[in-house]
Amino acid sequence: MSVVIRPHGIDDVEAVAKVHVETWRETYRGLMPDELLDSPDMVENRRRMWTSLLTPENRRDYSSAVADQDGTVVGIALSGPSPGDERGNDRHLFVLYTYSAIHGSGVGQRLLDAVVNLEERTSLWVADPNPRAQAFYRRNGFTCDGEIKTDEHDGVREVRMVRERPEVSLH
Repeated sequence: MSVVIRPHGIDDVEAVAKVHVETWRETYRGLMPDELLDSPDMVENRRRMWTSLLTPENRRDYSSAVADQDGTVVGIALSGPSPGDERGNDRHLFVLYTYSAIHGSGVGQRLLDAVVNLEERTSLWVADPNPRAQAFYRRNGFTCDGEIKTDEHDGVREVRMVRERPEVSLH
């Protein structure tokens, strides 16, 4: 399996939207309502979202990457400015999904590394329960900060995880 991590461009929007929807279906079946996951509008909604993120003004603020396996997108990641209610964080990880068939291959790690700088205080929201994802983020230095929310749109309970900037030694 040869996987290349690269920035995603406008030509990738269709594939990225497809991966976003299909990995949601793999990950959230049983946590989100089936009618939401199976909505015929889901791919088009994701296509519009990713297209808007690729405008020149957004490209300055957001970092996105795809995992490309021999010409097929198999993973996606997106980080950007922290939402207004999370001031104090340098960055927010909005998206990190790979197909379950490549879980454990290191592709998720490579995507995370491509869109988030270790020197930045970074936050994210992760579904709860989602023990695999939460363990992945803990291995990467993220800890739950006690904030919990239930998404109004999909009803999924989420916990916030934060990774602090590394301590800098002055000696």
